[in-house]
Amino acid sequence: MVIRELSEAETDAIFRALADSTRRDIVRRAIRQEQSISSLAERYAMSFAAVQKHVSVLERTALIGKTRHGKEQIVRANPETLQRAGRLLGEFEQLWRERLDRFGAALAAPQDPTRALTTPSTDTTPGDPARTGTTVTDTIRADSTDTTPSTGTTPTERGHRP
Repeated sequence: MVIRELSEAETDAIFRALADSTRRDIVRRAIRQEQSISSLAERYAMSFAAVQKHVSVLERTALIGKTRHGKEQIVRANPETLQRAGRLLGEFEQLWRERLDRFGAALAAPQDPTRALTTPSTDTTPGDPARTGTTVTDTIRADSTDTTPSTGTTPTERGHRP
């Protein structure tokens, strides 16, 4: 069986229809067993006309279909539309699973502790680690080991800021 893709308008209509709890319940009941609108109306604290309107919304989206048997209108679920909606939700689920897998892999990967402090070089201003791509750790190491032979002082002691 070939299942046709849903258009954007169909997708919107289906999920708007399913946003209502009464309509979701009608679909559930119709999946389990074909039912008359009269028997559905007995189950809800609303008028027959209100239930009939809910059924009409579901019928317009092809989530259910109606057939006439004498005076009764019988409601049945439309498995093709339900499958298409389910496949769309499955696609969203797959996207989220892939995203969570990538996130988990990123968390599990060993990290270079200085990598998070590195800023890509966009400017070559000397002495400014945020602009040269050096890490703050590299700058601190350089400051603590850099001495000037003539004075024996570090750049910080000479008044230079990293």
